[in-house]
Amino acid sequence: MSTPFDGYVKKRDWLVCVDSDGCAMDTMDIKHFTCFGPCMVEEWGLEAWRDALLDRWNQVNLYTMTRGINRFKALAILLQEVNAQYKLIEGLEEYVNWAENAKELSNKALEAASQTAQGPCLAKALHWSQSLNARIAQLPEEEVKPFPGAKEGLAAIHAQCDVAVVSSANPDAVLAEWKRFGLLEHTDIVLAQDAGTKAHCIGEMLKKGYAPDHVLMVGDAPGDRSAAEKNGVDYYPILVRREAESWAELKDKGLAEFLSGNYAPYGEKKAEEFLKNLGG
Repeated sequence: MSTPFDGYVKKRDWLVCVDSDGCAMDTMDIKHFTCFGPCMVEEWGLEAWRDALLDRWNQVNLYTMTRGINRFKALAILLQEVNAQYKLIEGLEEYVNWAENAKELSNKALEAASQTAQGPCLAKALHWSQSLNARIAQLPEEEVKPFPGAKEGLAAIHAQCDVAVVSSANPDAVLAEWKRFGLLEHTDIVLAQDAGTKAHCIGEMLKKGYAPDHVLMVGDAPGDRSAAEKNGVDYYPILVRREAESWAELKDKGLAEFLSGNYAPYGEKKAEEFLKNLGG
């Protein structure tokens, strides 16, 4: 069976992996405000608690140490809270078990699991995910754009390093957004939701011949840092509400620190800033 990694060939000794939503693309807020949370409310008929649940959705997905969590894991968290506080969710245990244990968290994997499910929750979760993808696709183009400095930063990185997009977002959306703004020309491979977890993607890229200390993960969420740590590679954070500043520093200083071969002292300083930024 073919994989997104087939045929990829390392060109340079250095690799930078870059997350998309909330890191390169200024899409996290609008997608969660107008698509993810509202589609959950609509799918499960939760309008009576809409404001509280949307606030809670945004807290989990944007402003705390669970920022950037996979959509299906976030849904499991919220539905468990709904079940405990507001309304019984039929088939919830079956869905939570899938979200916690499935080897792949994607629409395709969820569709396969829903076909043998005992309860309705997996099928409803699939419809929710499909609905929000459709809503994301309809977002006004002016609302979906790269963060200031992201394109310039990627160009500077790509001049000296191989670049992989490593994202848990919908692959069609990632490709469309990066192509629209000319970011794809500064990448060598795009690895999205269908390629596996971010940790898996970095691990597979290491098999292409990169030394771990020659790989940097650029991201905005704890999951990005965790994926880097699991593979023994370096991490550079794009800080929430300080994205333009973070990209400028990456281009002007962080890249040189990475290429110096002595990233650790600088990386420790950036890690402290990252934790403080998300209240960790």
